[in-house]
Amino acid sequence: MIDMITSFLSTDIRMATSLLIAALGLVYCSRAGIVNIGVEGMMLIGSLMGVVGSYYTGSALMGALVAIGVNLIVSLVFAFFAVTIKADQNVIGTAINTFATGLTVTVNRVIFGVGTSQNIAVFDRVAIPGLSKIPIIGEAVFNQAIPVYIALIAVPVLWFILMKTSLGLKIRSVGENPQACDTVGINVYRVRYGTILFSGALAGLAGAYVSMGQLSSFTEDMIAGRGFIALAAVVLGNYMPGGVLAATLIFGAASALQYRMQATAVSVPYQFWLMLPYIITIIAICLYRKSSNQAASSGKPYDKH
Repeated sequence: MIDMITSFLSTDIRMATSLLIAALGLVYCSRAGIVNIGVEGMMLIGSLMGVVGSYYTGSALMGALVAIGVNLIVSLVFAFFAVTIKADQNVIGTAINTFATGLTVTVNRVIFGVGTSQNIAVFDRVAIPGLSKIPIIGEAVFNQAIPVYIALIAVPVLWFILMKTSLGLKIRSVGENPQACDTVGINVYRVRYGTILFSGALAGLAGAYVSMGQLSSFTEDMIAGRGFIALAAVVLGNYMPGGVLAATLIFGAASALQYRMQATAVSVPYQFWLMLPYIITIIAICLYRKSSNQAASSGKPYDKH
C-alpha cells in the first residue's frame, strides 16, 4: 500500500512539473496584461528542440538550453506582434500554435525521418541524500529529475519577486493600469516584452522536460493540450505561484490516476482515462469564479499615443 501511494505521488509530481513550469511563466505574463495562448505551440517547439539539442550534443542540459533559446526567438516574434504592432493576442497565439505544429513535424522528419529511434540523453533522477529516505514522500519528492527541483524551488522565489520586490510591483502595475505606469516613467513595452520572453523561456523548458523527462523521445503533437491545461492552472490558481502549484498537482494527479487505472482490470474503456485530465480541466474552469488577481488590462494592447 505504501509503495502504491509513493508511486502515485511520484507520478503526480512528474506529470505536474511540465504544467507547473509553463504556468509559472504564464503567471508573470498574465499579471502584466498579456494573454499567451501560444504557450501550447511554444511547449511543442521546446519539446522538439530539446531532443534535437540533446541528440547533437549528448547532453540533456544542452538540449534544454537549445529549447529555451529557440523559444526566446519565438517569444520575441509574439511580443513584437502583440506589444509593438498591437495585434490581437489570441490571434497571434493561435497562429504560433498552428505554426509550431507544422514546424515540428517538418523538422522532426528532416532530422530523424519517419519511424526512426532517437538516441538522446534524458534527465536522470537525482536522489537527495537523506531526504530521499523519508517514508512515502522521500522517494516521491526527493528522487526526481533536476527540472522538478527547479520548478518546486521556483514557486516561492517567483512569489517573492512578484509580491515583494519593485520589479514585481512594476509587473502588477503594468497589468492593472498601463497608462498610469507610463505617466510615472515605467516602460510598459519593456515590462511586457520581458514577461513574454520569460514565459516563452519557461515554456521551452517545460516542453523539453516532456520529451526528455517524462518521455525519452519526440513524437508529433506530443504536448497534447498541456499548454492549455497550464493556462487553466493559472486561472484556477488565482494568478499566484502557490495557487498554480496546487492546481497543477490536481491535474498531475488526474494524469497519474489515468496511468494507474489503465493498468488495472477495471472494465472501463481506456479512452475515458485518457480524457480524464481534460475533463477535470473543463470542470474546474466551469466551477471557477472570476479572480481578483486577474489583470484589469488583460489581453488589451497598450497605445501610449
